[in-house]
Amino acid sequence: MKNASVLIVEDEVIIAKDMSLTLTKLGYNVVGHSVGGQEAMDMAAEKRPDIVVMDVMLKGDMNGIEAAREIRQRHNIPVIFITAYSDEDTLERTRSSSPFGYLVKPFKANDLRATIETALARFGEEEELKRENEILLKLHKHDTDNNILFIKTDSKLIRLKINDILYIEALKDYVNIFTQDNKYMVRSTMKGIQDKLPAERFVRIHRSFIVAVDKVSTIDHAKVILENENCVPLGGLYKEQFLEKLNTV
Repeated sequence: MKNASVLIVEDEVIIAKDMSLTLTKLGYNVVGHSVGGQEAMDMAAEKRPDIVVMDVMLKGDMNGIEAAREIRQRHNIPVIFITAYSDEDTLERTRSSSPFGYLVKPFKANDLRATIETALARFGEEEELKRENEILLKLHKHDTDNNILFIKTDSKLIRLKINDILYIEALKDYVNIFTQDNKYMVRSTMKGIQDKLPAERFVRIHRSFIVAVDKVSTIDHAKVILENENCVPLGGLYKEQFLEKLNTV
């Protein structure tokens, strides 16, 4: 992101100055340098940088992990960590603040640029997804038909009848929604899509599949056959809950 503004949080002044020079040469706008966690929070509120480059270990009462968590929660600014340590314990502690990147000292200028650009791109995607979800939520609130689900696919919002859904398949950060005639790829988690569907009509039968109960034709041991004759795997952990949904004799 050309001319992105960066706040440096590093208690080693020489390292901070060198990083500032590197970032400036790379085309970034360094808006400030902080040496402590509380000061970093204050500067983030004042300067509103596009991203914060944060040392994990800071002198004072607040370390970089705590400062990053507060900056993200209060100001929604992405943070990438820099540290001299790459052990699993350090990595695990940083995860609690949901960082957007991680660099181990010493690092090269290109590594710094790549990490910042990746973090900014990921943050932008997350913000766009939030905006889309807000639009969808507003559409749902204003639609009196409980059988309607608005989905975004191929940059379009599509009004889909819930009754038409046969099953849903998870694909990492996306899900495929299958109807009798179409397949829609939507950016969502399984939990996110399941929360939008009526629980009495849709049930998870596998870690990667949700089916419409009223579209089930046959259950054959470890698979479920739907009205369109597609087979969906039935996971052992979900089988009991699934069978409870069915009206059996």
